[in-house]
Amino acid sequence: MYGHGSFSIVTHDIPVLGCFLWIRNSAYEAHRLYQEAKHYQGLIKYLVMDSKADSQELFRDLKEQYQMRLVTTCRKNMDKTEGRRQMIAAMKSKRCRKYLKQRRLTVEPMQGLVKEIFDLDRCWMRRDDNNRWLFAAMGLAVQIHQLQAYRNHTSTWNIKSAVLGEP
Repeated sequence: MYGHGSFSIVTHDIPVLGCFLWIRNSAYEAHRLYQEAKHYQGLIKYLVMDSKADSQELFRDLKEQYQMRLVTTCRKNMDKTEGRRQMIAAMKSKRCRKYLKQRRLTVEPMQGLVKEIFDLDRCWMRRDDNNRWLFAAMGLAVQIHQLQAYRNHTSTWNIKSAVLGEP
């Protein structure tokens, strides 16, 4: 799962956008991650998110209640408690480092793909609900065409002409 303004769920195995949700305030992404995760209990083992999810309580709750492992970038100099030190040690595992690297290669380019397909210079979503919904609609269009490309065994990244309805 991945969050930023509009919350999206993306698989790491196949570069396809999975779901777009609107979040009124992106500062609550970690809280929303916890709320959305329960719907995927038993299907998802690892949740990979940026440093906004750097919460020892979220790490513990996801593990205890949903049997999911939070993978995030931990903030520096925030190792004061034993729980934080355990979380930081877990984030340094080979598997967690691998998932964070995959996130940079798989998830982060999704917004870039939407920007490129729709020829956007900037995607500014703060304080404008309409922009968020428009961006989510663009994400949905990309999602539909990525699924078609995946089913046709073609690149899920090379879909601009299909999304724009060009021959």
